[in-house]
Amino acid sequence: MPHHPPPSFGIMTAPMQTGYHDILRVWREADTVPAIEHAWLFDHLMPIGGDPDGPAYEGWTLLSALAAQTRRLRLGVMVSSNRFRPPALLAKIATTVDIVSDGRLDFGIGVGSRPDHPLARREYEAHGLPFHDSAHAVGSLDEACALIKRLWTEEKPFDAHGTYHHLTGAFGNPKPVQRPHPPVLIGGRASSTLRTTARHADLWNIPGGDIEDAARRSALLDRYCEEIGRDPAEITRSIHLAVSYDDPAHTRAAITEALTAGFTHIVLGLPSPYPAHVARWVADELITPSLRPAVTSSRTRTPPPT
Repeated sequence: MPHHPPPSFGIMTAPMQTGYHDILRVWREADTVPAIEHAWLFDHLMPIGGDPDGPAYEGWTLLSALAAQTRRLRLGVMVSSNRFRPPALLAKIATTVDIVSDGRLDFGIGVGSRPDHPLARREYEAHGLPFHDSAHAVGSLDEACALIKRLWTEEKPFDAHGTYHHLTGAFGNPKPVQRPHPPVLIGGRASSTLRTTARHADLWNIPGGDIEDAARRSALLDRYCEEIGRDPAEITRSIHLAVSYDDPAHTRAAITEALTAGFTHIVLGLPSPYPAHVARWVADELITPSLRPAVTSSRTRTPPPT
């Protein structure tokens, strides 16, 4: 039997179509709920759902603010678009958040928006950012992961001239609190991204929905790890699952499927607007029943938050 780490549960609050103080309220409450171990934002510069002209906050800036307002939660961006920021700049930003949070950062990164998403391209064009093809994006991600780790760990300046990134006199100071560096989470499902995941990641995340496809992708990641001589168990399997306030049984069933398939890092996506005491509701109605169904199945359920 493969070894899986014990389950951990977190929340995702997409920073769009909502306000800073609404997200802050949820994170502050979650910070007091032990069953919720981690919290996440996403990395988009414009909304990818709802009103296309609605508000959307920059993920890393907001993450630093939330890091200063919490004390216990591990936190991160799920996941940073490698297309948005040069790797040396992103390494510096992430180091700053790790220091502000006193070593609670999980560093999420991926190739960037999917080319087939109907709103994927507009945020790049609107901010003057290039949107290269998928082969370029994956190659750039692989180089970026290696460079970011070097900036976090090497004690002397270095030059690096790869296919996609060129650095002269690169040096990271200060270093992250976590040593040798913050855990690296890579998000994505494409086989090319999974090869990069096998080389660089401590955690791998995939959007939920089709658990059978997620399980097949996880098996493919196992194979890529074995090809390079890495133990697949070194990479924690993470999945993002959408939460239904009106139908928590559906969400609980999705959690059970994910855990059974070996996904032990569960990220519960909370739709906005966020009801009062939503973090406590998540713990009572989704997390605890998923961990101890025999104990909780007969008790009276908490009504959906309002």
